[in-house]
Amino acid sequence: MDVVEYRPTRDQYVWTFGGAPPSHTIRPGTLLKLWTEDAFSGRLTSTTDRPSAVLDMTEVNPQTGPFFVEGAEPGDTLALHIVDLRPARDWGASTTIPFFGALSGTDRTALLHEPLPERTWIYELDRARNTVAFQAQSVDLRLELPCNPMLGTVGVAPAGREVRSSLVPDAFGGNMDTPEMKPGVTCYLGVNVEGALFSVGDGHYRQGEGESCGTAVEGAMDVTLLVELIKNTATPWPRIESDTHYTVVGSSRPLEDAWRISQVGMIDWLGQLYGFDRLDAYQLLTQVAESPLANVVDTNYSAVTKVAKSLLPTGSAYGGMHAHLREIGGSV
Repeated sequence: MDVVEYRPTRDQYVWTFGGAPPSHTIRPGTLLKLWTEDAFSGRLTSTTDRPSAVLDMTEVNPQTGPFFVEGAEPGDTLALHIVDLRPARDWGASTTIPFFGALSGTDRTALLHEPLPERTWIYELDRARNTVAFQAQSVDLRLELPCNPMLGTVGVAPAGREVRSSLVPDAFGGNMDTPEMKPGVTCYLGVNVEGALFSVGDGHYRQGEGESCGTAVEGAMDVTLLVELIKNTATPWPRIESDTHYTVVGSSRPLEDAWRISQVGMIDWLGQLYGFDRLDAYQLLTQVAESPLANVVDTNYSAVTKVAKSLLPTGSAYGGMHAHLREIGGSV
């Protein structure tokens, strides 16, 4: 097995999906051991920091990559198995940002009110207890919350020579911000350009569904990934497979269109897995679907449709790729 370790320096971060030269060329089957910087590029470190003073909004969501996968061509599917995610710092940061977030006016939801006050929270990580600590600033209250590491951004280069900001989720993946992107899952992304050119970043030590105020517990992350390639099989929207669920992520605005994309994506996947026609799959889905939100704050919103494997006959998505990578990941 090829093993590639990569800790980018600040000048090596990338800020887009598409439009950036590859940092590495790798073969299918490679194990990547990566470091990713937090969404704020490490600039928020104290509760006294204010985003408007310390952040450069052209340098948020730095990405590690992109990686050129040998043999990847449009019409193929990239399989990325998250073997492990480990917080790379003993703290994470979250904040309110002017005119950003689901419950604030924005440039697209234009209102006359002033921006919400800026406030920064620093969450201390307790590795022994596997918790992050929320410290209220308006009252004397401290809560220990489970640390649930995830990646906010996982994506490939878009089709049509597009270059998209690392803040954007779409059919190529990107800034989906779903807690489903966690250790032990396999993410399937359709390849749009030669080499796929995928990158990852935006580690969260924890995030609620919807990411209401627009920022999770943002933190640098040590990431272990297995990379595989599925030839001649297209994947139109991001799919995630875990030991327990099949998941499809749709991204668009308005939110109901993101949800519709994920629902249709699951209907199509159920048809591929079990031979259902669309009406059978539609009827089954209305009885078994789980529909958590991913984010309602980004340039596009992201919605998730999940189906529990326990409710279905034993399936073999992508020829059993998830089980194959899970086995390999358990031995590294």
